[in-house]
Amino acid sequence: MDAVSFFRAQLEREQALNRKVLQQVPEGKNSWKPHEKSMEFGYLAALVAQMPGWIAMMIATDGLDLDDKTSGDKFQARASESNEALWELAEENYLKAKSALEGTTEEHLEGSWAFRMRGVALNSGPRLEQIADTFTHMAHHRGQLTVYLRLLGAKVPATYGPSADEKVA
Repeated sequence: MDAVSFFRAQLEREQALNRKVLQQVPEGKNSWKPHEKSMEFGYLAALVAQMPGWIAMMIATDGLDLDDKTSGDKFQARASESNEALWELAEENYLKAKSALEGTTEEHLEGSWAFRMRGVALNSGPRLEQIADTFTHMAHHRGQLTVYLRLLGAKVPATYGPSADEKVA
């Protein structure tokens, strides 16, 4: 299987999991966080919703500098004011990633991509490795989100296996 097909299939699997988790996000809790050093709940939920869009950005660009106000600002997650807005954000970013993957090539995925802050590359390498890391990073933040859900008394859906709230046959 080629990388484009692999990533398209992975996007479908991961987006299905994102939807299950994001559907459990209660409204009115955006500023809640389990610890003073933790990120706010609304930011974390928006981050999970937005992360598939990073794939499209990685395909369309050679890198991202978060301190560059012309491009970095639009990749900072912002809490959604309603569940409907959160779900729209998730769907919009999923569709961007799907479209970008459908329009790219193996050769392009082998090209270099870099993540920078203040002009310093924090992570760089072949685009396909950076995209693979994005899926892992997204699963990590989705896992954090399930912990927040549990602490808030919301249901935790099954993702890679059963949860206390959702058994898998």
